Amino acid sequence: MIEDISHITFIVSDLDRMSEILETVFGAREVYAGGEKPFSLAPEKFFTIGDLWIAIMQGKSLSERTYNHVAFKIRDEDIDIYLERIRSLGLDVMPPRPRVEGEGRSIYFHDADNHLFELHTGTLAGRLETYSRLKEAAE
Repeated sequence: MIEDISHITFIVSDLDRMSEILETVFGAREVYAGGEKPFSLAPEKFFTIGDLWIAIMQGKSLSERTYNHVAFKIRDEDIDIYLERIRSLGLDVMPPRPRVEGEGRSIYFHDADNHLFELHTGTLAGRLETYSRLKEAAE
């Protein structure tokens, strides 16, 4: 039986640049750096964001951008704080996608390796309630 998510790994061309993104935007804490003699397939670093384990491993960037992404939960009142952090690093912020009222708000941004990240203010319970309410109103 699956217990939880173990970790998320991002393949990045520049470990230091991604470290800066994780620390500046997400407040991540570095807990391991493999250095010159990696135990894994390539040089890597480990971070924690809350209780979440994020691994970054040196490798080739994604060849294109897609909508595949990882979303992190933030408070609605902190949207502007996160936008400032993201923009201070010169990251590419995407325009928000159309939403129905009650879904929450999001910031979408890409790193230099074409990973898409989302910072989202909503919850699954809130979204399901919103969709249920809208479906009932349409019937």
